Amino acid sequence: MRAVVVETPGTHTLATVDDPTPGPGEVVVAPAAVGICGTDVHIVAGEFAPTPYPIIPGHEFTGEVVALGEGVTGLPVGTQVAVDPSLFCGACRFCAIGRGNLCERWGAIGDTVDGAMAEYVTVPAANCYRLPENVDTVQGALIEPLSCAVRGFDVLPRRLGDHYLIYGAGTMGLLMLQLARAAGAASLSVVDVNEDRLAVAARLGADATATGAAALERPGGWETVIDCTGAVPAIEDGLTRVRRGGTFQQFGVAPSAAKASFSPFQVYNDEITIVGSMAVLHSFGRAVDLMAKGVIDADTMLTHRFGLADFATALDTFRAGTGRKIQIHPGV
Repeated sequence: MRAVVVETPGTHTLATVDDPTPGPGEVVVAPAAVGICGTDVHIVAGEFAPTPYPIIPGHEFTGEVVALGEGVTGLPVGTQVAVDPSLFCGACRFCAIGRGNLCERWGAIGDTVDGAMAEYVTVPAANCYRLPENVDTVQGALIEPLSCAVRGFDVLPRRLGDHYLIYGAGTMGLLMLQLARAAGAASLSVVDVNEDRLAVAARLGADATATGAAALERPGGWETVIDCTGAVPAIEDGLTRVRRGGTFQQFGVAPSAAKASFSPFQVYNDEITIVGSMAVLHSFGRAVDLMAKGVIDADTMLTHRFGLADFATALDTFRAGTGRKIQIHPGV
């Protein structure tokens, strides 16, 4: 089969590799649509510590079940599925308390084992979710990033009538925006340096947008501030915008060596809660349901489609901040 292989950090190629064979409890999926996200860029650059090399990337995907391993039932060949990439050991202290996203031996399809930037990929059958009839495979590839956003909301207060400030109007910021709207936000403000992205945020429900939070008026600050950029200047600014008693969420992925400054006195005196949100946890099935419900405007989110041979162009498009969700369609 054809696959994008990242041989070593900084080098990738379209190669011919052996077709995968499903083991017990596994299925082979023919990927239909695979989203590119910041983690893929970090993997290609050698900036994602858990990744071994060589590896086939791709963790946001849908596809068709084409082969079954021993013991697999309920997923006949031809089933259209979205795949939760999470691979938890099930035995460590965090898995034992239901915190698999913090697993001591955490793994993920496309991050630590071969993923979906290929004509075929082997996955655990238990990680497959049937696509609802009203969600096609292109839209369905948004379910994985949506499941991360759902996890983000699991650790937020989610009070009706809160005022939200979101840094970043890329894929994740726009998903968080739409979930906040559905969760009963009183107002939604979005900051991004890309004015084209701000226009999309306004179309998806933002009440106010700006290239800097200083241009937004919210006396006393916002009850919920979410960073979806991972950029230190945005993080430092966002921490100063939280209303007393409010919550700051670090949702964006910052470089592992990044350092941000904040006022400990402000955190103490204003009783600010700072929370992180890491990947997917008990949220994939709910993301499937939310997608089927139409909570997310999938068509607005999807802008670019490439074939496997155009992986480098797709990465460059992502890095340039052009468009929104960029996908690889391995069958093209």
